[in-house]
Amino acid sequence: MVLVFEGLAYALAPSLLERILEALRAMPQEHLRWFGLSVCFIGIVLLYCVSLYFH
Repeated sequence: MVLVFEGLAYALAPSLLERILEALRAMPQEHLRWFGLSVCFIGIVLLYCVSLYFH
């Protein structure tokens, strides 16, 4: 799934993705860690919600 979304991002908006990556490079490591933890938590919640829907 990750490869599908990354591939779509590069195919549909490569310049936007480059700007996002540049912004991420400029962020301090502490903020990147919190961002990563937040995205991970959101992913877990989404997977849980999907599993409830299809169960």
